[in-house]
Amino acid sequence: MQTGLDILEKQWPQKLKGARAGLLVHPASVNRKLEHASDCLLKSGKLELKALFGPQHGIRGETQDNMIEWEGFRDKKTGLPVYSLYGQTRKPGAAMLKDIDVMVIDMQDVGSRYYTFIWTMDLCMQACLEAGKSVVILDRPNPLGGVHTEGPVLDMDYTSFVGQRPLPVRHGMTIGEIAGYLKNEFYPSLDFHIVPMKGWERKMWFDQTGLPWVMPSPNMPALETAVVYPGMCLLEATNLSEGRGTTRPFEIFGAPFIDTDVLVSRLNDFKLAGVIFRPMYFQPTFQKHAGKLCGGTQIHVINREKFKPFKTGIAILKTVHELYPGQFKWKKPPYEYETKKMPIDILAGTDSLRKDIEEGVSLEQLEDSWKSQCLEFKKKVYKKYLIYK
Repeated sequence: MQTGLDILEKQWPQKLKGARAGLLVHPASVNRKLEHASDCLLKSGKLELKALFGPQHGIRGETQDNMIEWEGFRDKKTGLPVYSLYGQTRKPGAAMLKDIDVMVIDMQDVGSRYYTFIWTMDLCMQACLEAGKSVVILDRPNPLGGVHTEGPVLDMDYTSFVGQRPLPVRHGMTIGEIAGYLKNEFYPSLDFHIVPMKGWERKMWFDQTGLPWVMPSPNMPALETAVVYPGMCLLEATNLSEGRGTTRPFEIFGAPFIDTDVLVSRLNDFKLAGVIFRPMYFQPTFQKHAGKLCGGTQIHVINREKFKPFKTGIAILKTVHELYPGQFKWKKPPYEYETKKMPIDILAGTDSLRKDIEEGVSLEQLEDSWKSQCLEFKKKVYKKYLIYK
């Protein structure tokens, strides 16, 4: 199969031939030969590359940890200005766009609503509409495939940089499909183009595409990380380590106060499909509990078709909340530029999930609530905006 970047030369919009372009990219913006999109566009005869834009973690993964801002610079290799969209601003300003006609967006998403790259894309679409610029999306696979959805659909009362528009947590769409949904529902007059992939099917996981995995962010080292991320990112909103500072972020979790055997025994009571919890101890090298011995588990996904990452994440939160009521804590704001709403609420896209966990609502009842939301979202959005049937 081929990504939008792989077929850019053949599929570049005719009306934009020779246009001055800005390029929004990160480290995984590469073609099948592992050539970065910035190099590909510089060599292209279809456009004139004038500027680079970078999301959270930078165009080359400059910032390792979460929620660390970075500022723009001039790229030594190309001489082009590099504008940060995760620093003083997250939305391109007029001065950033003045020398371009079109914003080209080529970023690998990981299939979860909270992964901030899609919201940087959304803000670029807003800015380009306001400035009269065009947008071209170079599409890429959803690493988790395009079949399964899970988790609540964002309530617009809980918008933030980890969710700006209604989407389920595990959304089952490609970045191009999300962009098409955003354009048609929110920015209908934007001059907008998608270069779709060739050969991608909705049932494909990333390792079935034949494409090389490149870390889209420093704590997304492998497809296995992306598989658990729709549930395990929720731990960022707690005092549990989500495994940052280990070699298996999001697959490993725990805290100094956890008895790992007790935790695993209780988690096994849920009989969750497709997953085994292995008791373990670890010491994060940075972030939460850095240098402290944590009891916890590693999540081993043994059947990814049956595994439900969001349900698993909720089961973990329920279990730790019930086992350690005096030690488990929800983190307080600020989180991802939100200073008032609870981090768990903006990640979930609702406050009902937190309240239900606190009140001891069963996992089955919780799952029923988001199942119905996902079905309704699919009815409204999928029929209109899916590119790959």
